[in-house]
Order: sequence, then structure tokens, then C-alpha cells
Amino acid sequence: MKKIVVLTLIAGLFTGMSASSQQDKSKRPSPPAKVSETIASGATITINYSQPSLKGRKIGTDIAPYGVVWRTGANEATVFETSKDLKIEGKTLPAGKYSLYSIPGTDKWTFIFNKIWDQWGTLYEENQDALRVDVKPLKSAANMEKMTFKIAKEGKISLMWADVQADLNVK
Repeated sequence: MKKIVVLTLIAGLFTGMSASSQQDKSKRPSPPAKVSETIASGATITINYSQPSLKGRKIGTDIAPYGVVWRTGANEATVFETSKDLKIEGKTLPAGKYSLYSIPGTDKWTFIFNKIWDQWGTLYEENQDALRVDVKPLKSAANMEKMTFKIAKEGKISLMWADVQADLNVK
């Protein structure tokens, strides 16, 4: 009887350690990142995302395929949050939380703000889109191994990855 109790306790200890290590998102191949900024208009914008790495892959073919809706990150959906209504590329996005998807392309990136934000990144539902905007991608100054977002105080949000930079003008 004592052996059963001891074995049960040991098994429970290992199960608890295994579960807690699975919850540590910093150990994932695509670790979580967060960027936040209060822009000139007074809106606070926060982007929570996981950073996929290129690992020798090419955007458009091996990862983030051109012409296809992509989760714009890894793991859970990338969450875009704004404290106030925004104008993104001249179109209105109400204050709130959104999942951020995109359709990458050589001449155009479409950014999609979807109303279902608390989900795994691959569960996209087009009928829940709040806003879509198109931007022309640029060749970035630096080659980025990990996908990275930056928010400038004047209201420019940049997605940078490999030699691609896609900028959103925000007011």
C-alpha cells in the first residue's frame, strides 16, 4: 500500500512538472513578443504575437505563402489592441481587441483585423473581419531572422521580416 501511495505521489510530481514546462511560452521555437506604444493621437496600441523565424525558409513559398491568408505570427493568433478608435490607412478601426491576419504578396500585403481575437492562430473566419487594408511592402534596411513589429510614436506600425517591411499608417 505504501508503494502505491509513493508511486502515485512521484507520478503526480512528474506530471505537474511536465504540465508547467509546457505552459512556459518562452521555451517555444517561436517565442512570444509584445510591443506597445501610445501614439500622437493618444491611442495606446499593443501587439502580442509569437515570432516565427526564417530558419532558411523563404517568405512567400516556404512560410507565409503569397496570396493566402496567414496568421501573421505563430502559435496563438496575434492580438492587436487599441484603446481608442484608429484610422488605419484612412479606414476606421473601433477601439478594442482583434486578431491580426495578413495576405502577403510581392506587390501588396493585405492586413486583416478580425473580431475573434482569443483563439489559436489558424482558425480564421472571414465573416468576422472588422477591417482590411492594403499596403505596399518595402525592402527593409536590415534583414530580420525573426518576424518583428515596431510601433512609432507618430503612428507608423511596421512589420519587419527577412528583407520585407510592411508599414501601416495609423492616426
